[in-house]
Amino acid sequence: MSVVMLEKCRENIQKQLDNVVDFWLKYSHDRVHGGFFTCIGRDGNIYDELKYVWLQGRQVWMYCRLYRTMDRFHKPEILEAAVAGGAFLRKFARVSNSSGQWKCAFCLTRDGKALKVQRTIFSECFYIMAMDELSKVTGDKDMQLEAEQMMEQLIYWVQVDPSGLGRPQLPGEVPINSLSVPMMLMCLVQQITEGRGQEVSQKYKELGIWCVQQILQHIQRAGTAILENVSVDGSELPGCQGRLQNPGHALEAGWFLMLYGAQWGDKEIQRTAIRNFVELPYQYGWDKEHGGLFYFLDVDGHCPTQLEWSMKLWWPHCEALIAFLMAYNHTRKPELLEIFSEVYQYTFSHFPDAENGEWFGYLTQEGKVALDFKGGPFKGFFHVPRCLYMCERILDDLLENKD
Repeated sequence: MSVVMLEKCRENIQKQLDNVVDFWLKYSHDRVHGGFFTCIGRDGNIYDELKYVWLQGRQVWMYCRLYRTMDRFHKPEILEAAVAGGAFLRKFARVSNSSGQWKCAFCLTRDGKALKVQRTIFSECFYIMAMDELSKVTGDKDMQLEAEQMMEQLIYWVQVDPSGLGRPQLPGEVPINSLSVPMMLMCLVQQITEGRGQEVSQKYKELGIWCVQQILQHIQRAGTAILENVSVDGSELPGCQGRLQNPGHALEAGWFLMLYGAQWGDKEIQRTAIRNFVELPYQYGWDKEHGGLFYFLDVDGHCPTQLEWSMKLWWPHCEALIAFLMAYNHTRKPELLEIFSEVYQYTFSHFPDAENGEWFGYLTQEGKVALDFKGGPFKGFFHVPRCLYMCERILDDLLENKD
């Protein structure tokens, strides 16, 4: 891919980011009750008024990150939306559990009444991300403290006692190390320590090391596979759960690890990230017949229990774009840029909606639009704009240092 092509990629990515931001600014804001609508149809119509806390948190984070770091998004309407979204979260998202600990709801009614609580950590994770990033924009120390307090609670749930999550210990249950948990905690460590100085970095250094160790346990079968779930001692689990692969998650873990390696000057972690968590998932996850990344795979070739396994979803392709462009920026190996180009061509020829704006999220294996909405309980203002934002910044760096 030539410098001219990189410049064209950057121009297209910039236009796509502007388009996506405009779509959510236009259609997602609830100006009556606060917060954001995320169940948005192809042309911007709201088809469900439920509000999903993790998507509320993601949208606050994304607005703040754009406002704080990119001049063209340093606009009053973006800051106002972020502040209003943060206020909605602080007022309604937290519910007390049976132990008196704060748990975040998964889903709220339009006016903020808690509707559902999940027995996982992910609503809390994105609440933390939202509060911490918003505190960096507004200077509100109470928000920063609130994020750090909830972070301590998460660490306790994950490393000490998960009973506060509300999951009963059943006799047939086997404790597992799911890739999503250390990945998400590593993301939070990077969020909370960014720009906070040496003291905060040192405070979370041990947790960062633990996250890396937990993630590396997912390298299985003599380095030939990344498995989504392993035992707590790092051995392979039996059955479908143990054989599950999620190429998108592996790729996302890859660029998290690259950022970690860059922060701490750990070149070996960076090499492992690129070899095992970027190149390898592409090798087994790319559909050689139709193009695109499979959603789920079984390492032994059985049909995964997730029957949508062969679909092509927006977010794994977003993670692949970030991972391969970042890997190329670190190494300047042309083969990594070639794969980025392949993923880029597939992604931008299938997912963006040229007529109505934003991206489709769910394609068939053959690449046809299966579901035409722009947002739902799982797709919000996050993976697409985060991908475009990060790729634009990496391309800026590449083009500024092209020699």
